[in-house]
Amino acid sequence: MFPATLVWVTLILVVTLSFVKPVFMIYVAIVFDLYWLMRVWYFLIYLVSSWRHFKRETSIDWMEKVHEHENWKDIHHLIFLPTVDEDIDVLRHTFDGLKASSFPTQHMVVVLAGEERQVELFRKNAEIIKEEYGEIFYDLLVTVHPQDIPGEVAAKSANLHWAGRRALDYVDEKGWPYDKVVVSAFDIDTYVHKEYFSYLTNAYLNHPRPTRSSFQPLALYNNNIWESPSFARVVANSTTFWLMAELARPKPLWTFSSHSMSLTALVDVGFWQNDVITEDSRIFLQCFIHYDGDYEVTSMYIPVSMDTAHAGTIWQTMKNLYKQQRRWAWGIEHFPYMVWHFWNTKLGKKKWHLIFNLSEGMYSWSTAPLLILILGYLPLWAAGDVEKSTVIAQNAPFVLQWLMSIAMIGIFASAILNVLLLPSDVPGNKYLKLSVALLQWILLPITLIFFGSIPAIDAQTRLFFGKYLGFYTAKKVRKKVT
Repeated sequence: MFPATLVWVTLILVVTLSFVKPVFMIYVAIVFDLYWLMRVWYFLIYLVSSWRHFKRETSIDWMEKVHEHENWKDIHHLIFLPTVDEDIDVLRHTFDGLKASSFPTQHMVVVLAGEERQVELFRKNAEIIKEEYGEIFYDLLVTVHPQDIPGEVAAKSANLHWAGRRALDYVDEKGWPYDKVVVSAFDIDTYVHKEYFSYLTNAYLNHPRPTRSSFQPLALYNNNIWESPSFARVVANSTTFWLMAELARPKPLWTFSSHSMSLTALVDVGFWQNDVITEDSRIFLQCFIHYDGDYEVTSMYIPVSMDTAHAGTIWQTMKNLYKQQRRWAWGIEHFPYMVWHFWNTKLGKKKWHLIFNLSEGMYSWSTAPLLILILGYLPLWAAGDVEKSTVIAQNAPFVLQWLMSIAMIGIFASAILNVLLLPSDVPGNKYLKLSVALLQWILLPITLIFFGSIPAIDAQTRLFFGKYLGFYTAKKVRKKVT
């Protein structure tokens, strides 16, 4: 109940004091905007640092570096692809990415994990995939997660948990050491960079204790970028920029979306929890607690590309995007989990960093865009004639405008970086689309509220009332763009 309480108390207090103490709140507005201006520049420093790593490391032949390790052939990659009702073209695109890998595909075991509730479509798609790609990999396993297992939620986590235990039986039959098996859990629309598994293998072999670390790549959303509406592109790229900055920041770093880790760690913690929505970040906490704080996440500046929340129509895309952001904001479910497990445990100072990182991040996500809007207008509007005659009230509009103008540099930098991260093959009128990609960032303040603050407040309020969120699978829609 604590996170939502803090959010609602903040919003109610700010609105109330804007009427009761408008001059005081004008001071608060200036200080708050100055604070966020500093946050923007702090963010840009790490964003640029991550970009430099990204440009350098995506240009390296990582398989050549893998060959420097005598024992690289001992490594096998176990790749999980959970799916529900995606079209066969989505699956083909994902498998084409794996097929194009510079790392030998005969060292890969792919687990295509379907759901019983969509078993007919899944079986049909699985047969097509096995026929077209079955000979490319060391093996292609097909699993079907039964529905309505007691204690589970109908979510990706439960599917991964089930598929993981089936795959463990397979590994045991092969007699492979768990520390030589690197597990990657991807969304079904994930298209990996051709150097991803070479980069991952090299990072794993170079790590002093690879079984005590997860490996986090950079998430791009370029698969259907050109057919998505501008607001969906802005939100997707904002997520990419957040993760880019996180990769370059001092620890702690969490796992997000697609991630990789050793089978040793996965088995030690009992696989992904099958009763949570945000299993991608929870698996890191499971390991952190199990190993008494002796677990980390290693940054990988190599991309995997996924779909935006585009759903074919503007309205359906808006619904998909809102529900996607609310599901990501449901990561607040980690807060009670962390407090419960961190209490009276010797996990070191890092546990306090993790609690603060989650709490402050979720709180800012929920409140900051709304506070910038409210504090920028309401105290000045609510001030009486006497208050408006004060020096601070008369100068506040100019000060706030000046601060926001400087902050706009951050938006401009994001727009430039966004264009640099776009796919090189631009369908149709290249210059027109790149111009739109630059101009679309004027939508950022709006998207931060409607696809940021509001869904985040929604998630935290649901947790407050015990209205637990189910897993929402956004339908992947793609079309040929001309």
